[in-house]
Parts: sequence; structure tokens; C-alpha cells
Amino acid sequence: MIRIAAVGDIHLSPETQGVLRPAFETLPECADILLLAGDLTRHGTVEEARVVAREIEGLGVPVVAVLGNHDHHDDRPDEVTALLEDAGARVLEGQGTVVESGGRRIGVAGTKGFGGGFVGRCAGEFGEPVMKEFVRHSRHCADGLRAALEQLGTQGCDVRIALTHYSPVPETLAGEPLEIYPFLGSYLLAEAIDTAGADLAVHGHAHAGSEHGMTSGGVKVRNVAQPVIGRAFHVYHLPVRERVTTGTASATTAD
Repeated sequence: MIRIAAVGDIHLSPETQGVLRPAFETLPECADILLLAGDLTRHGTVEEARVVAREIEGLGVPVVAVLGNHDHHDDRPDEVTALLEDAGARVLEGQGTVVESGGRRIGVAGTKGFGGGFVGRCAGEFGEPVMKEFVRHSRHCADGLRAALEQLGTQGCDVRIALTHYSPVPETLAGEPLEIYPFLGSYLLAEAIDTAGADLAVHGHAHAGSEHGMTSGGVKVRNVAQPVIGRAFHVYHLPVRERVTTGTASATTAD
């Protein structure tokens, strides 16, 4: 089994410094990797990013992250990313990375993603320039995720994971007001995941959502926003059956 620890929406600030560190220090005992699904800060300030960096530095397991909308709020995502990477994390945006753990190769493709809604109730690339720009940004994020997953499919990974902040499916938004679904995710992310293939999709963003969902192609989706999972992180176990090839998932269960 490959053990995937994941959490999002931890929203750290100087006032909460150190709150997660004791739990994170147990990770080598129970997980092979830690995934951070965005909204790591409250307002995306450099000061808050330093708090996150101290929380994740030297944990003893690899850390892979994407940023969330809160991490962009202060318009300094590059500085936030640099601080997290200086602390040892790999921050992805339309990229993939391969982590070696226990002789296994864990591939993670990541993007913040964006909104737009889901099939039958989604925004279209039509009308005012600002609306077309909105949808094009969602498509750009999804295209980056698909390309990264496809690239990982050529690198002999034992499992591939899609890591996003926004949700790829509406099921994990259950509990949120229907009116805000278009701002919580996009079906384009699910299309990218199903086209390229993945063993698990992990996201955050929807604090009042639900943990479990699935893409139409059968990829299990987990909402790991901290208010949803109610703990410092949750660990998912992925069985390994065969080497992953593009468009083919090797593991079918995630608890």
C-alpha cells in the first residue's frame, strides 16, 4: 500500500503558528507523502507563508502542494511559492513531480484549478471578454493538469494523483449552497483527470462540502479541506497493481 496524507484549507497565520506541527511530525509513522490542497494561508501574505513554511519544514516525508485562491489574495503567489519551496515543498501549477518512497514511485500532477461549474450548469466561452477570460483560465488550468498527468504516465509511476484546490466534481460540494457551485470547481478538471488517467484526485476549497466523490470515468475524488475531514490530515491507502501507463489507473481503492 502507498499511504497518501492530504489536507487543504489550513489557513495558517501568525496567530495559529505551531498548531499543526505536532500532528505533522507523526507523518513518517503513517504516510509516504503529504499533499497540501491549497488555501494554506489566510490572505496570501509573505508573513503567513513563513508560518506555513515553518510548519512543513523537515517533516521526514516529501511535501507536494498547490496554492489556493486565498494564497493569491495578496497578489504575491510567487513569493509564497518560493518560501514553501525553500522549506522543502514542491509547489505545482500545471506541472507534475515524482516522489520515491519505499521503492515506489508516486506521481503527483497539480494545479490550483478554477471555477466555471459543472456539466449542464456551467459557464461558456461566450459574450463579454471578461467571461471568456474566466472560462479560458479554467480551461488553461485543466489543460495543464491533463498534460502533467500524461507526462507522469510515461515515467513509470506506481500511482498517479491529481492535486487541485478547486473541485473537479459536484459530489464533493454537497452541503455547500447550490448557488456557489460554479465558484467552487469545474467539470474541466474532471475531464482532464479522466482523459489522462489517475488513481486518486484530491482537492480542497469547499469547507461545507463532502469528502467522497467520483469522476464519470471512475476516478475517486476526495475533498480534504480541513473543515471537512476534521483533523490535521487524512491518510488514504492506494494499492499498487501494475505500473501506470497513460490513460490507465493502477489502483482502484482509496479509503
